[in-house]
Amino acid sequence: MTAATLRVIIADDERPARRFLADLLRQCRDVELLGEASTGTEAVEIIERLHPDLAFLDLQMPELDGLGVVKLVRKNRLPLVAFVTAYEEFAVRAFELAAIDYLLKPVEPIQLRRTLMRAHERLESADFRVDEAMRLQRVADALDASSPKEFLRRIPVRKRDEIVLVSVATICSVVADGELLHLTLLSGEQHTVTYRLKDLEARLDPAQFVRLSRGALANVDGIKRVSSMPGGTYSVLLVNGQEIDVSRIRARVLRDQLFRL
Repeated sequence: MTAATLRVIIADDERPARRFLADLLRQCRDVELLGEASTGTEAVEIIERLHPDLAFLDLQMPELDGLGVVKLVRKNRLPLVAFVTAYEEFAVRAFELAAIDYLLKPVEPIQLRRTLMRAHERLESADFRVDEAMRLQRVADALDASSPKEFLRRIPVRKRDEIVLVSVATICSVVADGELLHLTLLSGEQHTVTYRLKDLEARLDPAQFVRLSRGALANVDGIKRVSSMPGGTYSVLLVNGQEIDVSRIRARVLRDQLFRL
């Protein structure tokens, strides 16, 4: 192994695609394949344990996709990233706008070599981790703006060295605290994620979650009682015992959404 060797990992839930890319990489003299992951959760663990230079991440993995992986990896462990996708119209424009490398399935050797050459060049920069994080944020924003929307069913939450997949149906409330979101479940269990409230709200079913104030959402099925307050506002009691005040601006929306037969 030389100083120019790229240490890489692959994450793809489809075994044939993963094996095909692994075979191509093993033919490259400047590449050391450190490991393979069949899920996004495995990918996070492998990246943080093995510290690769470059990660090939499938964009469409179930439960935790490629973008979800990079959001959960600790920033000081974030490698260079190349996304792998079978859906050209879905991702290519966003990747090109953000200068993120991507590979279309089935991966072609010339395409792979282009990505490896770019990785070598970027690793020579002392600020490549900061640059990569900024590029990944741009591609995430572009994909959110242009891709078909699907409501979230699970939210990945980091718990020390583990990742817990929280079912959206079990969430009773979401309360913002600066750049953190506190998720309180119907059972009373709590989790914390780093996410913007407006971005999470956009990915939740509006028939299931209602905005109570600038900094709080509630699961409609988790609302036990709504009490009138002075000034035409309300206080909401949730089934887990939480009490959240409804802002005056949101009071009318709450009436329209909950009080109509």
